[in-house]
Amino acid sequence: MGLNSKRIIVTGGAGFIGSAVIRHLIRETSAEVFNLDGLTYAGNLTSLTDVDDSKRYQFSRTDITDAVAVQRIITDWKPDAIMHLAAESHVDRSIDGPAAFLMTNVVGTFNLLSAAQAYRAGLPAPQGDAFRFLHISTDEVYGSLGPEGAFTEETPYDPRSPYSASKAASDHFVQAWGHTYGLPILITNCSNNYGPYHFPEKLIPLVILNALEEKPLPVYGKGANVRDWLHVEDHARALCLVLDQGTPGRTYNVGGNNERTNLQVVETLCDMLDEVRPRSSGRSRRELITFVKDRPGHDLRYAIDATRLKTELGWQPVHTFETGIRSTVQWYLENDWWWRPIREHKYAGERLGGKSR
Repeated sequence: MGLNSKRIIVTGGAGFIGSAVIRHLIRETSAEVFNLDGLTYAGNLTSLTDVDDSKRYQFSRTDITDAVAVQRIITDWKPDAIMHLAAESHVDRSIDGPAAFLMTNVVGTFNLLSAAQAYRAGLPAPQGDAFRFLHISTDEVYGSLGPEGAFTEETPYDPRSPYSASKAASDHFVQAWGHTYGLPILITNCSNNYGPYHFPEKLIPLVILNALEEKPLPVYGKGANVRDWLHVEDHARALCLVLDQGTPGRTYNVGGNNERTNLQVVETLCDMLDEVRPRSSGRSRRELITFVKDRPGHDLRYAIDATRLKTELGWQPVHTFETGIRSTVQWYLENDWWWRPIREHKYAGERLGGKSR
């Protein structure tokens, strides 16, 4: 892999996807990795326990909204690439408190772009040409799909939530720095991720943990909203491949080709848990499903067409939804040391995003 011996800054490396990227880089390459993370509520350094003792891994608790600190780290550490994953990412939280999403996702991205461009301008030509800025975004910037079709890299942006609007804005800033200043940028837009170390405010870990504790399993509306599910380890491999072999200026969509309604996902989790850890009553966990008032502005369907990534770079997902979700359930059963402190001290499963239009 061409990332061997590279020096890579990963922003948001203590988050769900960022920590998966760092684990992949340390395990599968000889790259040096600098984790720049502000450790907000969803940041968790225990997700990186497996790589803590690596001499190729460093960490700095730094918020990307701190422009001076960001510039100093980039200038001093002299990276060959930046993988920008730091973001506020939960739609429900963006409904309750959109200001944080503007600051982190837009202002923070601006700070990184400005610092990266200033740093690159001082590099010798070969190093400057080889430098890469990879911005990791979401399929939610494209809006909501009808019953047919899938998002491609040419789909017009149509964000519907404060979260997706902030990510759309950051995507546009990254594109602008590529066009205006010649910064060698890459953008990826991914579908819904799942897998180990996922903060339990998101659907899959929330349902697993609530089901284990025999608490209600909240499903928005009728559970008819459709998402394309992507295992986080497949996503991490895709991101490293794009950084290594992607064409600067290009956008690459990353999807798992695993469309499921929210209700189907919840029912699958119930059935798997009933199989591997039956309730003492012997009853199905499906009876815990509770339909609740829908999220304001809830997008109906997302689906990703990842043809460009597959044909140009040769990426293919390793996990099917069936194998991936089963291994995810097993991980949560075996790793309560990781999630229990979060449930007890950070987030116990309460409803978020309840503000009305």
